[in-house]
Amino acid sequence: MHKFYFLVLFLPFSLFAQTIVILKPDRVFDGETMHEGWAVRVKDDKIDAVGPLNSFSANGVNSPGTSVVELPGTTLMPGLIEGHSHLLLHPYNETPWDEQVLKEPRSLRVARATVHAEKTLLAGFTTVRDLGTEGADYDDVGLKQAIDQGVIPGPHMIVVTRALIATGSYAPKGFSPDIDVPQGAEEADGHDALIKAVRRQIGKGADAIKIYADYRWGLMAEARPTYTLDEIKLIVEVAKSSGRPVIAHASTAEGMRRAILGGCETIEHGDAATPEIFALMKKQGTALCPTLAAGDAVSQYRGWKKGQEPEPERIRQKRGIFRQALDAGVIICAGGDVGVFSHGDNARELIMMVDYGMKPLDVLRSATSVNADVFHLIDRGRIKPGWQADLIAVNGNPLTTIASLRQIQVVMKGGVFYKK
Repeated sequence: MHKFYFLVLFLPFSLFAQTIVILKPDRVFDGETMHEGWAVRVKDDKIDAVGPLNSFSANGVNSPGTSVVELPGTTLMPGLIEGHSHLLLHPYNETPWDEQVLKEPRSLRVARATVHAEKTLLAGFTTVRDLGTEGADYDDVGLKQAIDQGVIPGPHMIVVTRALIATGSYAPKGFSPDIDVPQGAEEADGHDALIKAVRRQIGKGADAIKIYADYRWGLMAEARPTYTLDEIKLIVEVAKSSGRPVIAHASTAEGMRRAILGGCETIEHGDAATPEIFALMKKQGTALCPTLAAGDAVSQYRGWKKGQEPEPERIRQKRGIFRQALDAGVIICAGGDVGVFSHGDNARELIMMVDYGMKPLDVLRSATSVNADVFHLIDRGRIKPGWQADLIAVNGNPLTTIASLRQIQVVMKGGVFYKK
C-alpha cells in the first residue's frame, strides 16, 4: 500500500494522460513574439501544431484521445533555459564555497543536487547549462544521466564537468604552501597538458569546456588574466574539433579580450568590461551572460540591506556595465550563477535584467530563443511544430509584469507534465 502511494505521488502526471494534448492559454509567447488567442497541440513528446485557436478544427479538439487543458489567465511559453547554474552548489550564506569544496562529501552534494534539479524544473527552467562541479569531479555527468533516464525529475542539462584553471590561480586558498589543497576545477597549463585536459573532460562527458580566463590571483589579490591568448586558442581548437564550444569566466577587460579573440563563445560575468570590449564582442558575435543576481546575492550576504540602504558601488557599477552591453548590441544570455543563491529562484535573474534596463520582451527572448541559439540547442527555445514539447504556463502576462515568471502554473518537459 505504501509503495503504491509513493508511485502515485511522484510519477509525472502525463503517464496517466492521453498522448495528444491541446493547451489553451490566453496568449502564447513563441520564443520571439507574443500572440493573443493562440493554442498549442502536443503529440507525444513533440509540439504538433501552434496557432490561433480557431485554426484547430472542432473535430480535432473534441476527437477521442485528445485532452484539452484550459489555462485561463495564463501565458504559454517555451520552457526557460538557465544559462549559468551550479546544481552541485548551494547558497553561500548557508555554507561558504570553501567549506562546500573541502568539507562536504560528494555523496551529500549529489543528494542536494537532485533536490536542486527538481526545484529548477518546477520553477519553469526545462534546460540548464551547468557550468562546473566546483570540486565534485564529474558528478554532473551522472546527475544528467539520472535525469535523462527518468530516475529523478530535472531539466535537460548541458554540463562542463570540472572546468579548466591555470595552476595557482583558483581556490581554495590560504593554506600552507606545503599542502596541496583540492581545487574547485582542473589545473592544466601549456600545450600538451591542456590538450590532454580538454580531451579528458570531453571523454568523461563534457558537453562544453569552461575556462577561467581570469581570477582573483593578482599581486594585490585583484582579478588578473590567467591563460595566455595562445593557450585559449589551443583550448578552443581542441574543443571545436569535437564540436564543443568553450565558455569563459572573465571579469577583467584583458581577460575578456583574450577570451573573445581566442574564440570563446560566451563570457560569464564581465564585471569590468569597457565599451571597447563590448564593441569587440559585438564584432565577434560573442555573447555575455551577466549573472546579475549572483552579485546582488553576495552583496546581501555581506550585509547590504536591499531596499533599505543605497546600492553598494559594486551594484552601481554592474548596472552601468550592463547598460553599456545593451547599448552596444551585445548578445545577452540569461543566466544567474544559480547556486550562489537558491535553486528554484532562477527567475530572480530575469526580473533583475528588466530592473537593470532590458526590455521585458528581450528578456523573454534571452531566456528562450537566444539562449537556445547561443547554446546550439536546435530543438527548443521556441514553440514550433516538430520541436521538443518543453512548455510552461505562467499567470498573467510577463510583458507587463515580469515577476509573472515566478508564478508557474504548468511545466511540461518532453511532453510530460511535471506540474499541472
